Amino acid sequence: MSAAIDFLNTIFWGYILIYGLLAVGVFFTLYLGLIQFRHIGHYFSSIFNARAADRAGISPFQALCTSLASRVGTGNLAGVAIAIYLGGPGAIFWMWVVALVGMATAYAESLLAQLYKVRDAQGQYRGGPAYYISLGLGQHWLGVVFALCLLLTFGLVFNAVQANSISEAMYGAFGLPPMISSIGLAVLTAIIIFGGLRSIARFAEVVVPFMAAIYLLVAIYVLVTHIGQVPDMLMLILRSAFGLEQAVGGAVGYGVGQAMLNGIKRGLFSNEAGMGSAPNIAATATPQPHHPASQGFVQGLGPFIDTIMICTATAVMILLSGAFQPDSGVTGVKLTQMAMESYMGPAGSIFIAVAIFFFAFTSIIGNYSYAENSIFFLKLDRSGGLTALRVACLGMVMWGAISKLDIVWNLADASMGMMATVNLIGIVALSGVVKKLTVDYLQQIREGKQPTFNPDQHPDIVRGIDREIWLPQQAAIA
Repeated sequence: MSAAIDFLNTIFWGYILIYGLLAVGVFFTLYLGLIQFRHIGHYFSSIFNARAADRAGISPFQALCTSLASRVGTGNLAGVAIAIYLGGPGAIFWMWVVALVGMATAYAESLLAQLYKVRDAQGQYRGGPAYYISLGLGQHWLGVVFALCLLLTFGLVFNAVQANSISEAMYGAFGLPPMISSIGLAVLTAIIIFGGLRSIARFAEVVVPFMAAIYLLVAIYVLVTHIGQVPDMLMLILRSAFGLEQAVGGAVGYGVGQAMLNGIKRGLFSNEAGMGSAPNIAATATPQPHHPASQGFVQGLGPFIDTIMICTATAVMILLSGAFQPDSGVTGVKLTQMAMESYMGPAGSIFIAVAIFFFAFTSIIGNYSYAENSIFFLKLDRSGGLTALRVACLGMVMWGAISKLDIVWNLADASMGMMATVNLIGIVALSGVVKKLTVDYLQQIREGKQPTFNPDQHPDIVRGIDREIWLPQQAAIA
C-alpha cells in the first residue's frame, strides 16, 4: 500500500500538479486581467453583502465560513511546520505564491459551481465540479470520477488527517490517550453532521471567525514583541525560497526544488485553490447580488485568509521562536507547540492543542459537507448513501486518531492529487465561460447597476444550467 501511494504521489506531485496548479493559477490571473489584484477591494467588500439566505440556499457568508472550516485545519499548523522542516523557511514563500495565484483559481471554480448548480429533492441547492464537468462539459463520466475522488479525499482521508493532528496535540498537551481522543471526536462529529447542511453552516458561521481572530491576535502579539527580528526572518524566507540560504542552524542548505515542492504541496493542502473542494459549498449559497460571479469573489478570498493570514501567522511564530532545527527530527504539531512554549511557557503547548482541536474539528465538519454533495450527484442519497457516508466518516475519524502521521499524510497527498487533476481539466476547459461572466459582472458594476445574470442574454454559454434558478424573478426573491 505504501509503495502504491508513493508511486501516485510521484506522478501527481512530481510531474502534474506542482506545475499544473501554478500554471492554471497564473493562467486565470492573466486571462481575467489580474482580477485578484485589480479588484482586491471587491473581494473584501463582497463579504459585507453576503449575510442573507433563503429556503433554497445558505448565505454566501455561511458558505465562505464552511469552506474556511475545511481550509483552516492541520495544514495551517502542522502542515506549515512540516513544510518548513522538509523544504526550509523558503517553503513559506511558495505557499504565498500558491495563495495569491490561487485567488484567481478559487474565483473561477466557485463561479462555475454557482452557474451549474441544481436543486435536490428538498429544493436545496447542490453543485460543484462534478456538476459543472457533467453539465457544462457534457462529460458525465468525468464528473463521476471527480465525485468518487471527492468522497475518498474529503469524506474519508482528510478527516483521518485532521483527527490525527487532534490526537497528537491532545496527547502532547494533556497526555490524553489516542483512543480516548478518537471516541470523543467521533461523538462530537456525529452530533453535527447528522444535523445536515444548514446545521453545518450555522456551526461554521459562529466558530470559524472566532477561532481565526484569536489565533491571529496571538500572532500579532508575537510580531510586536519580536519586531526587531522580523526583517531578518523575511530575508531568510526569501533567500531560502531561491536556494540562496547556504546553511540553516549548521545544517546543509535547502535547495529551491525542496522549498518549492513542499511549499506548493502544503499550500494546496491548506488553501485548496484548484482542488475542487470549496466550489461544492459555494454552489449551495444564494448569491448576493444574483450573479454567479458574486460568489466567486466571496470564495476567492478564502486562499488569502487561509494562507496569507493564518499560515503566515504559524510560520512567524515558528521562525521567530528559534524552535526550528533542520536536523532535530521535530516537525508537525510538536514543532508548532515547541514554538509557542518559547513564548508562553507550558501554556503555549495547551494553546496549540486547543487551536488544533478547533481548526481540525471544523475541518472535519467542512470536509463532510463537501462529500455529502457527491452523494447527491451520484444519486445515492435515496438508497442509504448519506447514512453510509456519515458512518464511514466517523470510522475514518477514529482510525486517523490512532494512525501514524506519515501514512495518513501520504495518503492525503495521493487522493488530493487525483481530485485536483480532474478539477483542473474542468475549469480550464470552461475558462471561456468564466471570462464572459466576469466581463458581464464587472461591466454592470461600471454602469452603476446591481449585477444580475439573465440566461436569456447569454445563449452561447447556458448549456446545461438550470434556467429556473437564474430567471429575473429569482433575483428578486434572493
